[in-house]
Amino acid sequence: MLEVRGLRVGYDGRTVLQDVNFDVRRGEVFVVLGGSGCGKSTLMRTIIGLVEPLEGSVKLDGREFLHVDGRARLEVLRKIGVLYQSGALFSSMSLVENVSLPLEEFTTLPPDAIHEIAKTKLRLVRLEGFEDYMPSEISGGMKKRAGVARALALDPPIVFLDEPSAGLDPITSAELDRLVLDLRDALGTTMVVVTHELPSIFAIADQCIVLERERHTIVARGKPSELRDKSADPYVRAFFRREILAPKET
Repeated sequence: MLEVRGLRVGYDGRTVLQDVNFDVRRGEVFVVLGGSGCGKSTLMRTIIGLVEPLEGSVKLDGREFLHVDGRARLEVLRKIGVLYQSGALFSSMSLVENVSLPLEEFTTLPPDAIHEIAKTKLRLVRLEGFEDYMPSEISGGMKKRAGVARALALDPPIVFLDEPSAGLDPITSAELDRLVLDLRDALGTTMVVVTHELPSIFAIADQCIVLERERHTIVARGKPSELRDKSADPYVRAFFRREILAPKET
């Protein structure tokens, strides 16, 4: 579903990520993880076209994405849904209006049909009855779920979720993890999740990659439990076991 090859990203002459290569298979939950400042969110923003890479290519569903523009780029963008870290709902719009927005922008469906589809998406994320609420009237977890509903509005085959559990209590975070798995199972949607929350990683990830700030690249890949138990990399072991990494000898 997603092929990333030779990706290098940097700002103001500083390399943030380099030699990034990985594949995401159709229908899997793929987690991008690592410590603060390692480039997780930068990688996601690059893949979805918000950051221009210095080198490399990204293919979505077999089609090159980063180096095309115009109509071809829009066609690929329609295959992508995104949940941003804060939910990024428009505060002046109700939940059903927020979810309707992609349908209004990218389809020619009549208003009644758009409204019904938006209500259906909210029902999928267990927000039935909250369609006319404003973002200020709901909890943080509900905002995240509404953001997921909007990400699903156009039935994209792949959805990116940036730190979905950030700022949530453990129970609400677990509920969101369950929702990710339920949606994957019900819709067959490929999920790419950016997070450093260990409970979520072990709960949802089929495969993951680990980014490391000092090396600016992927330092491990595989199933989380296997990386925790078998990785030979000190940083990876420390990350998964919540251990303090011993200082390097000088």
